[in-house]
Amino acid sequence: MFTSSSVAARALRVVRKTLLRLLAIQLAVAAIMSLVDSYRRRGKKPKPFPVTPPSTVEVGDGTVTTYTFGKDLYADMLAAIEGAQRQILFETYIWKGDETGERFKAALAAAADRGVEVYCIYDGFANLVVSPVFKHFPDNLKVLRYPVYAAGWRFFDLARYGRDHRKILVVDETVGFVGGYNIGSAYETEWRDTHMRITGPAVWDLKRAFADFWNLNRRRRLRASERPLLLETASTWEPRIRVQRNVPRLWMFPIRSMYIEAINRASRNVWLTTAYFTPDQDFVDAMRHAAQRGVDVRLLLPLKSNHIVADWISRGYFTQLLDAGVRVFRYKDAMVHAKTATVDGTWVTVGTANIDRLSLTGNYEINVEVIDESLAKQLEDVFATDETNCLELTSLEWEARDLHRKFTEYFLAPLRPLL
Repeated sequence: MFTSSSVAARALRVVRKTLLRLLAIQLAVAAIMSLVDSYRRRGKKPKPFPVTPPSTVEVGDGTVTTYTFGKDLYADMLAAIEGAQRQILFETYIWKGDETGERFKAALAAAADRGVEVYCIYDGFANLVVSPVFKHFPDNLKVLRYPVYAAGWRFFDLARYGRDHRKILVVDETVGFVGGYNIGSAYETEWRDTHMRITGPAVWDLKRAFADFWNLNRRRRLRASERPLLLETASTWEPRIRVQRNVPRLWMFPIRSMYIEAINRASRNVWLTTAYFTPDQDFVDAMRHAAQRGVDVRLLLPLKSNHIVADWISRGYFTQLLDAGVRVFRYKDAMVHAKTATVDGTWVTVGTANIDRLSLTGNYEINVEVIDESLAKQLEDVFATDETNCLELTSLEWEARDLHRKFTEYFLAPLRPLL
């Protein structure tokens, strides 16, 4: 005879097994979709897309230059490396072992050969497919490979699972670069991304961000390449520029708060570009409420990104956004990988964080927050240029989508917390 407690326990086990099987099926479907999409993309090249030439504005005691085309950015980054006299701090999420990756590696090695102190950081997981030969660096380069698995025996410590998704270059404390561009030939000409070049006091904040990561994650050995990276002098505060850093190890995630606060304060417009859009409901609500109070809220996404599952999951938010009056633009023919936003012609952010759980509450990320009308106008012009290469999604078009599309969006929705 079964007691009520034993029946409840059996029912709980059945429910648990059912949910686990459903999750397994969802993951399997996601994996199959990714494999099929990867096969279909083989040999296909993105089409040309409109870009904005590099443009510089003065902000406080320094300057900010905006890049929207990798070739322009890489030329200036390599020029800065080649002109370095004392120190180079270089950090990237993906560092391809192709022609472009080799150019950066050779430039960094040449700088070290002439006596420049060169520090490099790259993410081990993001570069698993890169040839081990490429990842063999000269001894005079100080290289930190952020490990594929960083938790060690602390497998229960969620703070140790974030990836290093940042992209930073600092040269001689005089110039810094930060933004969405990884290093590789495809990013140089085929992807639409956004990066910044900064001069002035704010460069120190980028240097501090690099040094803090290096010191937090370096191996505890006696080799010179793994000793603490010390800052030589104190920085000068630049009141118009703030560098926001997500640091999972310290449970610091200010970038999400930065976005939500800016959206909540908006009175005129919020124009947001992101490669992947899988936020939490509070973030979506901030966008909805802004649109409902009359703010011009626009969201620009890839029509087809390099992660098809992320595309399908992001579509699950479109109904409530469109119903609230948010305009959704889908960038065609190329991958838009930028992570930017402007608010009310005054506030700007450019950085490495996507609008998804991994970036906002998981990975090491860095975004620059700037209060400046000239820079905001520049980024609004970039957004307007990008719009010319977009298809706007209307409510009627969205409501008329096929039933199987609606089912796929609904079926994959539980995977949102994983992306």
